[in-house]
Amino acid sequence: MKLRTFLAALLLALFSISTFHIPALADEGMWTFNNVPRAEIEKKYGFKITDEWLNNVRLASVRFNNGGSGSFVSPNGLVLTNYHIVEDLVTEVSTPEKDYAKQGFVAKTRADEIKVPSLELNVLMSIEDVTAKVNAGVKADMTDAQAFAARRTATAAIEAESTKTTGLRSDVVTLYQGGQYNLYRYKKYTDVRLVFVPEFQAAFFGGDPDNFNFPRYNIDMALVRVYENDQPVHPEHYFKWSTAGPKEGDLVFVTGNPGSTSRLNTVAHLEELRDTSIPIVVRMLERMEAMLKQYMAKGAEQTRQAQNELNSVQNSLKVYRGRLAGLKDPQLLARKSKEEAALRKSVAADPERLKTYGGAWDAIAAAHKAYPSYVRERRIFDQAAGFNSTYFTFARSLVRLATESEKPNAERLPEYTDARRASLELALYSPAPIHDDFEKLKLADSLAFMVELVGADHPLAKQILDGKSPQERANEIITGTKLKDVAYRKELAAGGRKAIEESTDPMIVIARTIDAKARELRKRYESEVLGVERANYAKIARALFDIEGTKLYPDATFTLRLSYGTVKGYTENGKKVAPFTTIGGLYARADQFKHQFPYVLPQRWMDKKAAVDKNTPFNFVSTNDIIGGNSGSPTINQHGELVGLIFDGNIQSLVGDYIYDESINRAISVDSRGMLEILKKVFDANQIASELTSNHVSVR
Repeated sequence: MKLRTFLAALLLALFSISTFHIPALADEGMWTFNNVPRAEIEKKYGFKITDEWLNNVRLASVRFNNGGSGSFVSPNGLVLTNYHIVEDLVTEVSTPEKDYAKQGFVAKTRADEIKVPSLELNVLMSIEDVTAKVNAGVKADMTDAQAFAARRTATAAIEAESTKTTGLRSDVVTLYQGGQYNLYRYKKYTDVRLVFVPEFQAAFFGGDPDNFNFPRYNIDMALVRVYENDQPVHPEHYFKWSTAGPKEGDLVFVTGNPGSTSRLNTVAHLEELRDTSIPIVVRMLERMEAMLKQYMAKGAEQTRQAQNELNSVQNSLKVYRGRLAGLKDPQLLARKSKEEAALRKSVAADPERLKTYGGAWDAIAAAHKAYPSYVRERRIFDQAAGFNSTYFTFARSLVRLATESEKPNAERLPEYTDARRASLELALYSPAPIHDDFEKLKLADSLAFMVELVGADHPLAKQILDGKSPQERANEIITGTKLKDVAYRKELAAGGRKAIEESTDPMIVIARTIDAKARELRKRYESEVLGVERANYAKIARALFDIEGTKLYPDATFTLRLSYGTVKGYTENGKKVAPFTTIGGLYARADQFKHQFPYVLPQRWMDKKAAVDKNTPFNFVSTNDIIGGNSGSPTINQHGELVGLIFDGNIQSLVGDYIYDESINRAISVDSRGMLEILKKVFDANQIASELTSNHVSVR
């Protein structure tokens, strides 16, 4: 369930809409905190969720703005998440001499904790329904595109006013694809320091072959500490660590920030994804995988630089291949077709509903029929799949910042509004190291992908390549750019439009060259597809509301959600899969594969083999409904105690973007008992283990 910044920009855009779902069945649902199905949970499990319980869970939960989740687990600001959520940061603070991905890292004292650059953590402080405010400027005679623009203007104004009034990060979130708009306010933390990570090989034991499978044997955990004013924060709300852990059949909850789901997309929309959009993403990822392996074959240092990206790409490949396989499954589309036909029949039976909602499905179908004609150009120029380079990310931000800053706040692209400026600058001025040889290979590969997707005769492709091969052009651009220098980036930003227009930096020139086309494609997509979806999915949502009321949960939007379920095994190919694995099973699996990659345990683990209790539960599965973005989410019991740490789903969960099946969909967690055992017996991190279990404020 890994997601990185560049891949997030490329991949989340494919599924960036927020739709809705039919009434939840079994343990289905990623529920917003202002619409938790309390009655259903109490009826099924006998547990009554109180406001106090819900408030504590919300304020103990943390969002990692680089694409994951976490939680406060001590009164001294310790936050637990996955190794794979911070692995990029581990690489950034490592050196060839001190490679924490290989060695692991334990901060013995506060002074040893390592500040990680450019990381923003968010804690959700409040939710406010602003649907009426967002829709206030929408007139009955507006086109879908005009209505979309009016809502965007209102959204920017709401976010700006909230940020100014409260000082909190303020995001208007679209729910039920425009059926509802909520304002989420976040407390933001940017001083985050690394406290503990295991070795990469232990965190991702089994590698790609075991990814999205179970049984699993991973210690995919990391601990960071949050600071303010150079002092650790002391959160009032945090999850106490369960030393007893969960047992089979226990009710458990997962609180985190699932990225996106598309569970009631229309059949026409799903068919377009199956036939056009997802195959393009798979082609892109396959190229990236081959390129990364080529770079890593050059040596140990290249492997250190590229390992995280390869992990992320391979993870994403598995996800999208799984989604594609699901969409090619006749049973899945048959189920979707049946659900859609039933709803349309219900709407058609009521003349008023038919008049109000009846045209929604055809409008969405028309939008997705036209989209393939320009989806390839959009993928390359708007979504930047032709320009895979950290330097291009900087260049685009600088070019657009100069233009957008001159506009009234309400008319800017959302990512350049005042409310989001601080987060943008945190990334833009990151001091993280950049490796030029690696950048050259990535850019060359993506330029070749541009030629593959839009053709060598495309006017912009010809202009960008300037008669050279992708490799020659990439070498020229990366060699010539000065964007590695943070001070230079700040100088360009301060110089505004004049500095950008006069710049001869080759990467700025590239970003400037494609900007008009990229904006044109973005505007077309937002007008012809996204605007149509917002208007018409909202109609379908309201039709469902008429029938089912608030029994609906909205699709995931990388905002805080709560799911519930039980610790439970499943049956795969006629064989029962037990819900727990043990540390002893980890060593047995390493032996089974003769300690060959990716089943190699670090030397520390072999040295400590006799010390650990082999019967300690290590990983477990539960029926909780999760998706990418839930990585790092705490798994808690009804007492609000942390019993596990989400790090993956099983292979059957890959179609979870579209459907949930309680009989086989499983979330995978690291067991709280396993984490403690490893901290104490393998890493001798007794001071950290003590902090997790003592629940006392420390001045250490």
